[in-house]
Amino acid sequence: MDLFRNLGLNDALIKGIEEMGFQTPTPVQELVIPTALTTTGDIVALAQTGTGKTASFGLPLLQLIDPTVRGVQALILCPTRELCVQVAGDLVNYSKYDHHYKVTAVYGGAGIDGQIRQIRSGTNIVVATPGRLVDLISRDAIDLDKVRRFVLDEADEMLNMGFKDDLDTILDAAENKQSVWLFSATMSDEVRGISRNYMNNPVELSVGRKNQTNENIEHIYYVCRPDDRYAVLKRVVDSNPGIFGLIFCRTKADAKEIADQMTRDGYNSDALHGDLSQNDRDRVMSRFREGTLQLLIATDVAARGIDVSDITHVINYGLPDDIEVYTHRSGRTGRAGKKGVSITIMTTKFEDRIRQIERITKAQFKKMPIPSGTEVCEKQLMNIIQNIHEQEVQHTEIEPFLPQIFEELKDISKEELIKRFASMEFNRFLEYYRDAKDLNMQPKGLKRSSGDGSSSVRYTNGKMARLFVNIGEMDDMDKGEFLRMVD
Repeated sequence: MDLFRNLGLNDALIKGIEEMGFQTPTPVQELVIPTALTTTGDIVALAQTGTGKTASFGLPLLQLIDPTVRGVQALILCPTRELCVQVAGDLVNYSKYDHHYKVTAVYGGAGIDGQIRQIRSGTNIVVATPGRLVDLISRDAIDLDKVRRFVLDEADEMLNMGFKDDLDTILDAAENKQSVWLFSATMSDEVRGISRNYMNNPVELSVGRKNQTNENIEHIYYVCRPDDRYAVLKRVVDSNPGIFGLIFCRTKADAKEIADQMTRDGYNSDALHGDLSQNDRDRVMSRFREGTLQLLIATDVAARGIDVSDITHVINYGLPDDIEVYTHRSGRTGRAGKKGVSITIMTTKFEDRIRQIERITKAQFKKMPIPSGTEVCEKQLMNIIQNIHEQEVQHTEIEPFLPQIFEELKDISKEELIKRFASMEFNRFLEYYRDAKDLNMQPKGLKRSSGDGSSSVRYTNGKMARLFVNIGEMDDMDKGEFLRMVD
């Protein structure tokens, strides 16, 4: 832990983060922590989500708190309830062996009276969502006169969510603040406006280039017909055994419909969208964080603030309109130094946007063929074999049953036994994908195999017959793409 000590952190905080599993500081921590500890000025830090930003501001913030002063000395604003609760919990864990600072999380959807009592009991640090904090200010329930340090976590997200007026109200209310630390994944005009209006010659620290995606993330995209997108989604999920993924949809109706479809098709999935009650939202997020929910289907708004470190795949069920939104989506995977994959399922008319995202984010996208049914079955089979190979055996517990097991299986050869064990799960995928159609877009002049539902031109007695197809703009199908499909 000498590397953290070299950044200027005290032994008590180092002991706390060592117990949490910290080993070496991330690039953003190496940049921000010593700067925050040695300067009284403002800081702008640009880094992707999942790069250790909470520790980069949380650790120096804790070290700079004066435990002899009663009242709120530091204020952290977060865009969502989930992130607010997580940041507050991290601060408590960091300071386990320090001065036992009082940290209070305040957010909507929970009783405000209890939060007010916690603040008045002598809280040192308040972690808040903008809306609830404005409510507390309007009730004169919080005193910001002693706030010296002000942290804006995921500032771009807060502005995207429409909190600019709330931010203005809060920043104006903290009149005696000495420094503002602004953390953002992107440097939009709105974020720069906050910097210009409320910060004084801030030190700007950046990990990577502005709007650049995390280098630990592989970017893949699949091109398909509009009416095949859900089938492609299932192929992608099935060809990645062990996936723990976040699937992004443009609307809450899409999120709900796809989650319902996937549940009916036997996938361990659920939806997160704006129509859920807070209790339902908490239930879904709890299952996802605990890993008992494999696939979370969400809208961009509902997914803001999700910080789950083990997400293996982000799947974009269509590209978002805003490139910054893609940066945030993909940043949900590849966190804390781990590798991740960002997959996009789209129609041909959006391929040009891929080139634009590549140019701005410096990410390299790889176009991949949609997996065939045979390829899916192969991936699933080899995953089954690997799981069998790595299966832990409880020798003591199973020993009494072995004679009966051996007797029951004595007429089956080793090779046959292996086949049967592997087939227990494999047969389900084999049956489903036995006659699976090719979902890839074919070059001009080629047709997909029969039975795939594609349109074709019919001839009767050498004459062309007219066909009417019920498809159009609502299905993401323009005239040019339709002509390419039937050509």
